[in-house]
Amino acid sequence: MFNKATKGNKNILVLGGAGFIGSHLCEVLVERGDNVVCVDNFVSSDVENIKSLLEYPNFEFVRHDVSEDIDLDSLPDLQKFRVEVYGFQEIYNFACPTSAREYTKLPVETAKANSLGVINSLELAQKYKAKYLLASTAAVYGQPPQDDSKVKEDYYGLLDFLGPRACYNEGKRFAETLVTTYRDFYHLDTKIARIFSTYGPRMLEHAGRRIPDYIQEAISQKEVVIAGAKDLSYSFCYVKDVVEGLLALMNSEIKEPVNLGAEQAYTLTSIVEKIIELTSSQAEIKYRENFEYINKPAIPDISKAKTELNWFPIVSLEDGLKHTIDYLQSRSRLYQPFFKQENQENQ
Repeated sequence: MFNKATKGNKNILVLGGAGFIGSHLCEVLVERGDNVVCVDNFVSSDVENIKSLLEYPNFEFVRHDVSEDIDLDSLPDLQKFRVEVYGFQEIYNFACPTSAREYTKLPVETAKANSLGVINSLELAQKYKAKYLLASTAAVYGQPPQDDSKVKEDYYGLLDFLGPRACYNEGKRFAETLVTTYRDFYHLDTKIARIFSTYGPRMLEHAGRRIPDYIQEAISQKEVVIAGAKDLSYSFCYVKDVVEGLLALMNSEIKEPVNLGAEQAYTLTSIVEKIIELTSSQAEIKYRENFEYINKPAIPDISKAKTELNWFPIVSLEDGLKHTIDYLQSRSRLYQPFFKQENQENQ
């Protein structure tokens, strides 16, 4: 139990903690002995991501939409953490739907998460005097430089604030504004992580997240379809590295936004070729038009993270792909009997 008078466990609130990155963070925090309260509404996440954590006494899940108010002090399941006495020492906010392909499905929910949800979470930070970290995105940079140079934290790109993706892209910009405003006005200890393309186990599948879709298509021996030109390049950072960066940022004195991502860019074609090789697939590569209204991906300059956080990615793309393939193959085997039965019943 956390006690301000002793060096005990922290009470940590993770909003959107059943999502891709959030669930990996929860896992690390629980394993190091902190008391973790995960809040999620499963709009773009999966209970399977946190299923193994439910057995831990220092982990509690609360199903809730962060866009609505919540009184954590009064929840019976949190009494063991004495939240009403000790509060929370850290708050991580990952709560926001995102889908590269189906961006029109949850626009209002996305806009609310980036406004009302952020305000509610910052009010909790103010109430508990907690350190606060916003999971922002590389999408706030808008269009990258024409010369394809890496973007630093002071780069300002063009962004369509009225377009179909504005609820996410412009929404994250506004979320950063809210965090900065609360920081300055209420003297809160806040952090902003601008997260670039991340991959690994537990990614949202069939949502245009590229790597999991490529792997599923390769495993199925189907065509692997790349949305975009043959030479389109991305940088991808393995989720374990990103989580380490988030922990380092939360424990730092940095107040300004920090890029977290991989500086090495690869063409999507070369990544798919590697996936096909690692899965021993016979699938062919096909190309189609890129997802609508999506900006060309920026490549991060992570000099700030390197010098001030002593952080940089260490998991190679090939090793990260192997871990992700193993995870998706195990899920495929797990659900194969169900799909086989379903297909038989439909015949």
